[in-house]
Amino acid sequence: MTAQPPAPRGRARDLGFPVGHLPPGQFNAITDVPGVRVGHRTVWRGGPGESGPVARTGVTAIWPHEGNPFRERVYAATSVFNGYGIMTSDIVMDEWGLMGSPIVLCDTANLGLAYDATVRYMTARDPAVGDDDVLMPVVAECDDGFLNDNRAFTLTTEDVTAALDCAASGPVAEGVVGAGTGMQLFDFKGGIGTASRRVEIGSRSFTVGVLLNTNYGSRHQLQVAGHPVGRKLVDRMPVRHKEGSCIAVVATDLPLHPKQLRRLARRVDIGLGRTGSVGNDGSGEIFMAFSTAHRIPREAPDGIMPIEVMIEGQFWTHGSPFDVVFDAVAEAAEEAALNALCQADTVDGRDGHRLWGFPIEEALAMLHNKTGRA
Repeated sequence: MTAQPPAPRGRARDLGFPVGHLPPGQFNAITDVPGVRVGHRTVWRGGPGESGPVARTGVTAIWPHEGNPFRERVYAATSVFNGYGIMTSDIVMDEWGLMGSPIVLCDTANLGLAYDATVRYMTARDPAVGDDDVLMPVVAECDDGFLNDNRAFTLTTEDVTAALDCAASGPVAEGVVGAGTGMQLFDFKGGIGTASRRVEIGSRSFTVGVLLNTNYGSRHQLQVAGHPVGRKLVDRMPVRHKEGSCIAVVATDLPLHPKQLRRLARRVDIGLGRTGSVGNDGSGEIFMAFSTAHRIPREAPDGIMPIEVMIEGQFWTHGSPFDVVFDAVAEAAEEAALNALCQADTVDGRDGHRLWGFPIEEALAMLHNKTGRA
């Protein structure tokens, strides 16, 4: 057992896995969408032969832009592939189509703590929070109880604050980090993964970015580039199967209204399906999408503001620009899942439980033989 989280091993495209045809952004991450920032706090304590609880958990925070989202909200929407899980503020997004907070990802047992900590964080930074209006932050969970001691409640308010404070643009850490520290993926070690795609709409260029906290799938379901590699990787199984959700956050600078964003969020289903997910009954595949194209203020002089929006429902015989956008979401979600799978290495946790790292070289050999390249 390592005394610290294992180092990331490499991203899917850099290792040679097929990852689609659309071009990625500069960092191939959700932070390629201008203004979006991501921060992690990893909580890693204890292990076999040591006294005290074993912590394999953490927090991941996503800010939609560089300003104050409580005052400058963004259009947002949700979609559910399988609903055994929780994402707070989903009713607000369904009703208003707006998101007015950072997004916080954590483990199931500490969802309440993360919600409270986010409210306290924003309250300390804006006198209008709790006075002019209440804050209903977006907090989403995955169960990390196979590796992490849920009964010890090892996450703290300080951990949530740290993730919110350290959020930055640029490259995003993946694998065994932040909220992904205790996650599984097709009975291998899972965690955080992200990817992005650039799309051309008319004469303008836009970005679609996806970040996943992967904690889904059974081994036999695993597919890479359409090949059922999970059926052949029958060893290195955990002592028992334990899953518990996939949270997806889709960000874009495309000018979209909430119903259009819901259509984007639903295309994460396709990306996960390409990796083999069927939305297992005990898993909560819960997705959201937001656009940074408009910042919706709390007040306007006459209560009205103009917005720009993509046209949908064109003559189908002429083609629709939404087709490439949907393609971008599906590709980015698939690659984000593969990045999580490749980056995360073996982790030992509570009660001697182990999740093995995905055998990269073995899987690549299977794909090469299948395609005749080796």
